[in-house]
Amino acid sequence: MLEHSIEQMTATIADILADREPSIYLYGSVVLGDFRLGWSDIDLLVLTKSSITEEQAERLVGLRQSMLEREPDNRYYRSFEGGMLSLDAFLSGAPDRVVYWGTSGQRITDRHAFDSFSMSELLTNGRLLRGDDVRSALKAPSFGELRRDITYHYDTIRKYARTTDRSLYSFGWLLDIARGIYTLRERRVIAKTDAGVWALENRLCPDPDELALAVELRRDPSRFDDAMRDHAETLGGAVQRFADLLERELAERTV
Repeated sequence: MLEHSIEQMTATIADILADREPSIYLYGSVVLGDFRLGWSDIDLLVLTKSSITEEQAERLVGLRQSMLEREPDNRYYRSFEGGMLSLDAFLSGAPDRVVYWGTSGQRITDRHAFDSFSMSELLTNGRLLRGDDVRSALKAPSFGELRRDITYHYDTIRKYARTTDRSLYSFGWLLDIARGIYTLRERRVIAKTDAGVWALENRLCPDPDELALAVELRRDPSRFDDAMRDHAETLGGAVQRFADLLERELAERTV
C-alpha cells in the first residue's frame, strides 16, 4: 500500500505539472528504510523547470485531501509532506509560487528551503521518481551547516523537552539526539532508528533502557498503548541527560 500510494501521488503530481517538466524526488525515512505509519512522513520534493501556475498550485495544495477522498481507507495519503517549486527558486531562495504540505496543513507560499539534513538525505539517498535528475545543480551541506542545524535542534530540546507529554513523539527526542551525535562524529546522516541502535551499541545514552524502548517503538508503533503513553510523560529527565552528551559533542566538534 505504501508503494501504491507513492506511485499514485507521483503520477497525479506529474500529470498536473506536465507542462512544467517536474523532477519528483522521494527522500527521508521511506528511502532510508525507516518509515513507520503513524510516526514518519513520506517526504517529497518537486522541482519544476518553470514557475508553477496559480491554477496548478490550487490543484496541488488540496491534493492530499483529494487522494484521501478517492481512497478513504488509505492512511498513507495523510503522511505526505514536502514542497513544490521551480528549480531556479529552490537554488536562489528567490520568491516564487510554492506549494507546501506539512504536518500542520498545506498552503501556497513564496519560499521553500531545506535544512542540511534534508539536503544530505536528498543528495545521498534520494530516489528520483519522475523527470530529469537535477541534483548536480544542488550543493551538499558542509559540516558547519550540519552542526548549525544540530545546534538549533539542541536548543529546541532544551526549551521544549524538559517535560514530555503522552505522545509517541516524546520518545522521538531520544532518537533525534542519537542522530545528532552520530552526525557530529561521522559527518553523515543516517536513519533515526539506526542512530538509536548505534548509540546503544556504543553505550552513549545515560538511560539505555529508555533509548532501547524508543527504538522498539520506532520499529513497531502499534505497541504504543495507554501504558506507553503514561511512560512517555516521564521521559523529560532521560531526554535532558542525553542532551547533556549532545552539548559536549557540540562543544568538542567545531570543525
